[in-house]
Amino acid sequence: MTRDRQEAPPDVLLIGCSAAQQAAVAQALGSGAALHSAAAADEAAQPGRPAPRLVVLAEQARPGETAGLVAQLRATCPQSRPVVLSHRASIAAAVEAVRAGAWDYLACDEQGLARLRDALIATAADAPADADFLPPGVPAVACAQGMIDALRMLRRLAESRCNPILLLGQTGTGKELAASAVHAWRCGGEEPFVAVNCAALTAGLLESELFGHVKGAFTGADRDKTGLFELAGGGTIFLDEISEMPPDLQAKLLRVLQERTFRRVGGTADVACRATVVASSNRDLPAEVRAGRFRKDLYYRLAVLPVTLPPLASPARRADILPLARHFLAASDVVPPSLPRQLSPAAEQALLAHDWPGNVRELRNAVERALILCAGRPIEPADLMLPPAAGQSQVVAGQATPSAAAETPQAPAAATPRPPRREFSLETAEREFIARALRETGWQRTKAAALLGITRATLHAKIKRYRLRPPVEEAAAAAAAPAEDRCVPAGV
Repeated sequence: MTRDRQEAPPDVLLIGCSAAQQAAVAQALGSGAALHSAAAADEAAQPGRPAPRLVVLAEQARPGETAGLVAQLRATCPQSRPVVLSHRASIAAAVEAVRAGAWDYLACDEQGLARLRDALIATAADAPADADFLPPGVPAVACAQGMIDALRMLRRLAESRCNPILLLGQTGTGKELAASAVHAWRCGGEEPFVAVNCAALTAGLLESELFGHVKGAFTGADRDKTGLFELAGGGTIFLDEISEMPPDLQAKLLRVLQERTFRRVGGTADVACRATVVASSNRDLPAEVRAGRFRKDLYYRLAVLPVTLPPLASPARRADILPLARHFLAASDVVPPSLPRQLSPAAEQALLAHDWPGNVRELRNAVERALILCAGRPIEPADLMLPPAAGQSQVVAGQATPSAAAETPQAPAAATPRPPRREFSLETAEREFIARALRETGWQRTKAAALLGITRATLHAKIKRYRLRPPVEEAAAAAAAPAEDRCVPAGV
């Protein structure tokens, strides 16, 4: 539940910071962060008050004093993350502060303040979520304010009699989970939850799936079929990607929403629709209406109070990245449960720095492939295999980094230009997965196949397809290659 205002802790406590430093931190973190200031580290721990999420400590002038204050903060406020704000860039002082337990050592400049924002976002992973917006029985992870606001609005809709409910958001933002939350709040576990992807079926199959059909309605209809609207009963039917529904079915759905009845394909009797209809789309529906691909009347019937789920790249949801990653670490079954599961600090920073165009689905895949590759050790950034930011490159099997490429002799200007490489194709990712599994297991193919979850015969075929060779064979091939060919990177 919401804490009493007088007991609410500050998000950030500034200790010993100058007025200029306080102003810079306040501007960098924005109005959404609650900042308090104190003159001494003793004020960080107040009896009867929760600890601040982040403690920003101004670097002290005397050597060793900063590290001592950091150690004191770690002892008195173990829930808080101390960050040292420095006016001088000293590697020795940074090492000393981090060894004492500082989360980071930052300069009070643009780059340092950006990292301070990331540190504040990371603290949300340790903050307990309020229980008043979490639906029963739905594994929702919501620490970011944007997701909390969306769930609270959905709860308000679920507790009303609003029907239909429209969910909007990019692919992978959790629209089906949000629909499950609406169902849990409105129906509990007493009625069915039925989900259908409107993009996965042809127009004829989708109509039959949604509304059912009578015997003899079309060729092959040898018996009556109950549709999903009817199976949902008084529960919830979730129409995922409704913007992909064919126009003739859009008209039929509009009638269901208005009249609360429908007819089976080939039937004449009206069937009552008692279900809550939750629809979702990853498209801009007003733009689809203007383009003539989505019915205007259906859009206005659906859009009673649309709820948009923010993407992970949005500032409104970045605080969910680490809590989601840790949830997937704990819940994943891709490796034996006995193996340790831990993100290194560098991996956490890599997760926070990534844009996540695939949102929660992409994050889950990154965590699971890292679990496979790390084999029980702490997950490092390389295990996540995240595509690089624009202008950067990624080390993949058989390819060089930008710095290595700069040292490679350039082809003559008259040479035929090569087509751009698709470094992030599915084949490249699969090749890298297999190559790393082979390296991790010392090229023991049975173990590598087990790690990858495929048969030994399949692994053998993949090795042949991608021309992967053990290091000994690679070295022999490189030694035997003509001198002019040795600048070309080899396989694995």
